[in-house]
Amino acid sequence: MSHNWKRVVVKVGSALISPNQIGCSSHYLLSIAQFIVKCRAMGTQVVLVSSGSVAAGAHQFSDHEKTEIAVKKAMAAAGQTEMIATWDRLFDFPSAQILLTHADLRDRERYISIRETIFSLLEHEILPIINENDTVTTDKLKVGDNDNLSAMVAAAADADALIICSDVDGLYDKNPNEHDDAQLLSWVDNIDQSIYDMAGGAVEGGVGTGGMRTKIEAAEKAVSHGIDTFIVNGFTEATFNQLLDGKNPGTHFQAHDKPMKENIHWMRHTSNAQGEVIVESDFAASLENEAEQLTSSEIIDVKGEFSVGDTILVRKDDGTKLVKARSNYSSCLLNFIAKQDNEDFAQEFEKKTGPIISNKHIANLEKE
Repeated sequence: MSHNWKRVVVKVGSALISPNQIGCSSHYLLSIAQFIVKCRAMGTQVVLVSSGSVAAGAHQFSDHEKTEIAVKKAMAAAGQTEMIATWDRLFDFPSAQILLTHADLRDRERYISIRETIFSLLEHEILPIINENDTVTTDKLKVGDNDNLSAMVAAAADADALIICSDVDGLYDKNPNEHDDAQLLSWVDNIDQSIYDMAGGAVEGGVGTGGMRTKIEAAEKAVSHGIDTFIVNGFTEATFNQLLDGKNPGTHFQAHDKPMKENIHWMRHTSNAQGEVIVESDFAASLENEAEQLTSSEIIDVKGEFSVGDTILVRKDDGTKLVKARSNYSSCLLNFIAKQDNEDFAQEFEKKTGPIISNKHIANLEKE
């Protein structure tokens, strides 16, 4: 493979899995499966992130039931087995199912466990097939779309490339369905607001949960980890032939030259803040390299409930986000210390117990 990838993550959406929502169809999946087979034959490891369980199971339920949350979860349960069986039929090597929620990813211990499982499967030449566990997810636990999930998985798997299959050729500068002069962007080296502004045009149909915006969000997560990301048309066989030839058939988002460290990337892009620590609006210290400068005397409020080791957001009273960090204090203890009128007591307590946050587990947000 001309790209010299050691490991790639391929994300496939519901529209490819079940285009008519009458069960799974291998019509569009065959060329993707052949691409995966050829990658493996060339020595490139592959992780597959596959949506489609709800769409695949929809035909087993009546139309009037499909708006009910409980029924959608049942659709996911019924469709997941059909989807895995469909993929399995397309390969002559073993595959393994991994179902995740955001709670699995945002918990550092479980996140490390997921990494180890993926690495072990790849080492034994078993194809990991990953999907969000829609049967058990709630609004609080779900990632929400498999585009962002695929970026989190790509980071966890230390992938070289993320290939997101869409129903359009890539990112256009304007909606190609409304503007004949819309131009495909073949290369993006910086994801800023202007790139997000272009995302309003090309979105997937009613089968999937993600549009072009979620794909750009995924690309932003991935490239910051040093992962080249491609948004390509998954409905055409030529797409995958070009990728095998080392060409770019869609939009290539260039990986950062200096990627974030794995634990910092997880903190910033995967872990959810369980609470907030608020400081005065005129707080001037930079916490990125001197986290110990945050003391209880600087804190004016503590919001939410969190335990030692949970991720928290440190922000100013005016709403400015400073950092996400691992808290060395529980919210209960931090509230108690921050509310002490005796500043000497608080300083002595922190001197014995240690800093509220530390440099080792911090992700700067001031540049957002």
